[in-house]
Amino acid sequence: MTVALFTLGGTISMAGSHRLTGDDLTAAMPGLPDLGHQVEIQDIEKVPSANLTAAKLLEVVDAASKAVAGGAAGVVVTQGTDTLEESAFLADLVWPHPQPLVFTGAMRNPTLAGPDGPANLLAALRVACAHVARDLGALVVFNEEIHAARWVRKTHSTSTATFASPNTGPIGHVVEDQVRVLTRPQRLDGVQGSAEPTELDRIHVALYTVTLDDDGLLLQGLSDTHQGLVVAGYGVGHVPAALAPVLGELAARIPVVLTSRTGAGSVVRNTYHSPGSEADLLQRGLIDGGFLDPYKARVLLRLLLATDDDVETAFSQYA
Repeated sequence: MTVALFTLGGTISMAGSHRLTGDDLTAAMPGLPDLGHQVEIQDIEKVPSANLTAAKLLEVVDAASKAVAGGAAGVVVTQGTDTLEESAFLADLVWPHPQPLVFTGAMRNPTLAGPDGPANLLAALRVACAHVARDLGALVVFNEEIHAARWVRKTHSTSTATFASPNTGPIGHVVEDQVRVLTRPQRLDGVQGSAEPTELDRIHVALYTVTLDDDGLLLQGLSDTHQGLVVAGYGVGHVPAALAPVLGELAARIPVVLTSRTGAGSVVRNTYHSPGSEADLLQRGLIDGGFLDPYKARVLLRLLLATDDDVETAFSQYA
């Protein structure tokens, strides 16, 4: 049996001015001979994850699908951690296979004391090979924890324990080289249409974080340049009263999704009723983002607009 490894650069491969290949990365893992699967490596593109695009990631997912069709037990993708949570969620929305698609990376590069890349990669490969990890969609494996792509977030700028799922916790762990899945979240339908990279390039979705005394001046003319908007509101989904009609006018022209800027928890629907409250905003046509954080809501909305899937139906699943 084989497991496919696709490398996309990032801290895990940064050795000074030299960029490590997949062969270099696997050579640094002492437990590789015990994996029980041959690792088939494809070095895709050595770029910081800040330079990755949704179109490039869809190409990687397509290549991963071909690897699974060719008999791979699972797939691992290494990349930088800055956008890893968005990459994993994008992949999860279009991944149709029962085989695991696992994302991982590193916070300490190989030139530092105690680099975490080899341990993260070995754990990710173990999860990709594990039968118990099937039918879970895309996963993030980091610090020997297994996270569902839908819930995981990067929560610290430097810690090796940066990836966490604030609303749920990890769904499993790698313990003494064994993959232990503790809970199996419901796998949702994802995006039904075919997402072409060229279609994604024409879709622009803005992310707007609401701040104190916000008058919405930056939103003027947005519907002329963008096809969608995600709003990261206060708390359970609130904005200043003066901003509410601005968002309502935008929602009459383009899809506007309401999320929370807090990093955990859901926006609510019917608890508060003053101008700028969640109930007021939903009545003005904004779409309930539920538990989705603003970054994942933007990924979902952009993909839906590129595929002509029904936006409100899809968000009703994820909310």
